[in-house]
Order: sequence, then C-alpha cells, then structure tokens
Amino acid sequence: MKPLKDRVVAVVEKPLEKTKSGILLGEAKEKPAYAVVESVGPDVKDVKKGDKIIYKEYSATEIKMDEKDYIILKEEDVLATL
Repeated sequence: MKPLKDRVVAVVEKPLEKTKSGILLGEAKEKPAYAVVESVGPDVKDVKKGDKIIYKEYSATEIKMDEKDYIILKEEDVLATL
C-alpha cells in the first residue's frame, strides 16, 4: 500500500493477551493508540518506515487486509514516536 502526499500507513499493534509472567489478560475495551509505520507518503518529513507511533485514535481510517489491521492517517495526526 503506497500512501499519497502527507499520509502514513501503519499496522495496528494488538494488545498483550498475557503478561511476561504468564497471567492472562482480559480483552481490552479500547484499542491501543499505537502502531508501527508500514509506509509513508512523499511529503512526510518526521516519520519513517519502522517507527512505532502514537496517534490520535479517532483521526485514522481503519482498513483490514490480509488478516492485518492497518490505519491511514495524516502525518499531523501522529502525536509521538517511540
């Protein structure tokens, strides 16, 4: 998927299902607002492929392809990189 202009495509990370010590967690009520950048448009300056990002949750367009959850959002909606 190749984004246009200042858009970013990222893969949504699924919440942990169990802790490091093996404790099973219940299903999260809210989706995590972080993802890993898959590709960036030609006008994107501060984010690159492979960056883990925190984004504005309600500003992203969600798409499911090949059993993966993707989001498309503007670079200005990326709040931070981790």
